[in-house]
Amino acid sequence: MRDPKLPAPATARRSPPGLADKLRRHSAWLLLVWFALSVCLFLSAAPPTASPLLRPAVLLRNTKPRALATATTAATTSKPPVRIYVYDLPSRFNRDWAAADPRCGRHLFAAEVALHDALLSGPAAARPEDADLFFVPVYVSCNFSTANGFPSLSHARGLLADAVALVRREMPYWNRSAGADHVFVASHDFGACFHPMEDVAIADGIPEFLKRSILLQTFGVHGPHVCQEAEHVVIPPHVPPEVALELPEPEKARRDIFAFFRGKMEVHPKNISGRFYSKKVRTELLKQYGRNSKFYLKRKRYDDYRSEMARSLFCLCPLGWAPWSPRLVESVLLGCVPVIIADDIRLPFPSVLRWQDISLQVAEKDVASLETVLDHVVETNLSVIQKNLWDPVKRKALVFNRPLQEGDATWQVLRELEALLDRSQRRRRSRVGSSRR
Repeated sequence: MRDPKLPAPATARRSPPGLADKLRRHSAWLLLVWFALSVCLFLSAAPPTASPLLRPAVLLRNTKPRALATATTAATTSKPPVRIYVYDLPSRFNRDWAAADPRCGRHLFAAEVALHDALLSGPAAARPEDADLFFVPVYVSCNFSTANGFPSLSHARGLLADAVALVRREMPYWNRSAGADHVFVASHDFGACFHPMEDVAIADGIPEFLKRSILLQTFGVHGPHVCQEAEHVVIPPHVPPEVALELPEPEKARRDIFAFFRGKMEVHPKNISGRFYSKKVRTELLKQYGRNSKFYLKRKRYDDYRSEMARSLFCLCPLGWAPWSPRLVESVLLGCVPVIIADDIRLPFPSVLRWQDISLQVAEKDVASLETVLDHVVETNLSVIQKNLWDPVKRKALVFNRPLQEGDATWQVLRELEALLDRSQRRRRSRVGSSRR
């Protein structure tokens, strides 16, 4: 029984029949609308999804990477950066080759691997639609199937054609410029002609699908040549970065060898194909100086040949089948003055390295006068050349570090690409101005 002193309990107000059901239904509908709006806002903020075959492995790279923000070199610029997007191609175009043979990432043609690694190590990322350039990472120099152990290039054109077909099919960026803003590495004897013999390389030429693209190639000569009939940047051959670290600093080395060369020197330079190796230059070197005690010339392989270079004043860099060789880079890294015997050769990064200050160039026809030339240098300006050569900036500019470092070879490539883009933009502006007159 209720205590009569307590107040009567309040009587709850009852809603009209069906109102509660209506409120519940309206609340559910409002919640659903709110959820749908939230999903739409999220999707509109997310970047567009790339093709599953070419998911953005990314790079928005510039000539002044984040780590280089305090750099004070002449190359530092306030202009917009070079933005490079790296395609994430299926591994059959690159990583499978590297996994199959460790030489893929270390031999003289390995710039294609080193540049790919260095670009991916960049700190900034971007959507492909923001990029100035597109890097297509295809390793064509890793097929070590030949009997002599050198990489075969017989598959190069087909592998690159497959990669281009995939990029054209899966992404829209090739088609908008016909590949003019796409970058490939061609670190071979005669670049994207893909053959070690010059006459065959010239006959084959650059594949049509690459002629509008930008090639990073070790081959370069002054004057016209079929194998450089595309936009290109001359890059150094690959030498492992540790070479610069495994021997004493150049200025501290004991140099008891006057002039050094170890490599192929044929007594009879005409090979079975009927071609003359090195245009007979190496044969002439052997003939002129093989018995000269001032010249340390050796024809047999020797794994520790770099220790011999580090002991030498002059390192001879004659042409082989192509004008360039890794001796150019090895000489600079080891502080041995390069003596370049390859007419019309174009050398990498001339504005930074200033080759005329750190090397000698002797015409192929003047091999017989080589000793006189070197003696004159010793008597006059050898110390000046060595001081320029031993500048650490010069050595670093020829090495592909992984990850990229300020001033190294990849960094120099980015500078060259920026300059190339600037020239291209000026040409376009000039054409537009001419058409309006």
